[in-house]
Amino acid sequence: MATNENLPPRVIKELARELKSLDESPPDDIRVSVNEDNFSTIFADIDGPPGTPYEGGVFRMKLVLSQDFPQTPPKGYFMTKIFHPNIAKNGEICVNTLKKDWKPTLGLRHVLLVVRCLLIEPFPESALNEEAGKMLMEDYEGYAKHARLMTGIHALKPKVRSKVAIGESTTINASTTINAGPGESLSSQVVPLASNVQHRDNNLDNGTGSNTEVHVFSTTATMSPKRVESSELTSSAKVPLDKKKLEARKKSLKRL
Repeated sequence: MATNENLPPRVIKELARELKSLDESPPDDIRVSVNEDNFSTIFADIDGPPGTPYEGGVFRMKLVLSQDFPQTPPKGYFMTKIFHPNIAKNGEICVNTLKKDWKPTLGLRHVLLVVRCLLIEPFPESALNEEAGKMLMEDYEGYAKHARLMTGIHALKPKVRSKVAIGESTTINASTTINAGPGESLSSQVVPLASNVQHRDNNLDNGTGSNTEVHVFSTTATMSPKRVESSELTSSAKVPLDKKKLEARKKSLKRL
């Protein structure tokens, strides 16, 4: 594997300067990365241009620099599979800038911009992928469909999963203290807030007894991530029946 030792110090210094420029002011839709121990291989991620069959994809490519760089052009390869007339099935890129039109003063930024433009406007006349070149000239719709298919299979950006909301609808047991932390589900067992609260009121006047039943059914509440005390939930379920019972007993004692 080539290392920085295979490149002249002057070239390494120039590459470092240009890579710093690319990092501070990257070209539109192009992100460059490099192994600092091996400047002879430059990597770049290129976003598929809008309005092309490559839209929505991210394509990784690399530029391999020889010992004679920049006197000789770098070799370009697509590492992401792509259906394109000027890109061979092994990823090799065919563009005049990397061949007969190369000049030592062009630089990496110019090369990367030319490669991205190649995704916008292919040149089927100098095709490395003959199938893609022929299809582009004779059946563009078929070419675009196949290129979109390849993009969807090999180059689509990973989708970001949506986060679950912190607050969730759940049923709460009034006899339990609940701690709800961020991101925790409160979906627990379905338990009534209060069930079958029964009070027996003995009528001493006529000797008959009557049963008074109060039913409070379970309620669904939306919880935010904070501590909820059971006293806050059961306060509404209390029934003031002790006072009535006390008054009835006082009346009975007076009659005696």
